[in-house]
Amino acid sequence: MRSAEMDVYDYAVVRVVPRVEREEFINAGVILSCHRSGFLQAAIALDEARLLAMDPQVDIDTVRRHLSAIVAICAGEAGCGPIAQLPFRSRFHWLTARRSAIIQTSPVHTGRCTDAAAALDHIMDRMVRPLLPR
Repeated sequence: MRSAEMDVYDYAVVRVVPRVEREEFINAGVILSCHRSGFLQAAIALDEARLLAMDPQVDIDTVRRHLSAIVAICAGEAGCGPIAQLPFRSRFHWLTARRSAIIQTSPVHTGRCTDAAAALDHIMDRMVRPLLPR
């Protein structure tokens, strides 16, 4: 039996920066793109209590809308305007471009996997979802 071939993927962690001038953030999701398989997907898990503890005045509804837009753009949803209609790699690069806004991304990192969806879930566990007690 032949083992599955490894694919190279790129990912960035989605960060919420409620007060850009303070440069404090929480990780809220991951965007993952795998060129060979044509995979582009974002997963979001916003810890609203943690965000409100960081900034009690943050507009949670606005943050939710922006995070939902990332997921929709990755999916290429028609109602998301011209960015969502770009080729998937162009969408990934647009979403991960550096910006000074309430929603930002980490630098892009690279990995290898046999299943991009499983890699996305694994990165969400490591970088975004709350840590489980030992």
